[in-house]
Amino acid sequence: MTDPAGTGATETATLAGGCFWCTEAVFSDLRGVRSVMPGYTGGGVPNPSYEDVCTGRTGHAEAVQVVFDPNEVSYHDLLAIFLTTHDPTTPNRQGADVGTQYRSAIFVHSPAQRATAEAVLKEIADAGVWKKKLVTEVTPFQAFYPAEEYHRDYFRRNPERAYCQMVIAPKVAKFRHQYADRLRAR
Repeated sequence: MTDPAGTGATETATLAGGCFWCTEAVFSDLRGVRSVMPGYTGGGVPNPSYEDVCTGRTGHAEAVQVVFDPNEVSYHDLLAIFLTTHDPTTPNRQGADVGTQYRSAIFVHSPAQRATAEAVLKEIADAGVWKKKLVTEVTPFQAFYPAEEYHRDYFRRNPERAYCQMVIAPKVAKFRHQYADRLRAR
């Protein structure tokens, strides 16, 4: 695929790290990322709504689809950032959000992505970044359904909301501090 800005070839990563508002906010600041779309993946129901996914019965996870320029940020680096900006040690949970829709997962688009995902998971585990065992799934990508419009760019559009101030803002601040050299120019 070619990116809309015309700067060259892009790749796609599909990642589930709990609430998609948090994951979208982090990756939106990363240099080399062309777009981030929140949505649903990993389930068996076509075109689910947010309400459907919230029941936990569709099998979908809240996820983001990240289109990135591999000349600016590698898939390896995307995954390393992903695994250090959410808790990949809690099955079906991120903070107060509980259910299979909040699981940690990497939905791979190719054998090369699978190999990279497995390598990065091992690197993060071996480095002792997290004290508990990583439970992030590595699963073949099948379909992605974009979330409803009101979920898109949620953090930027709703900074006054309590969830944004109490949950998303601290994650974004931690990301910006930890990866200051990787931020897109403002």
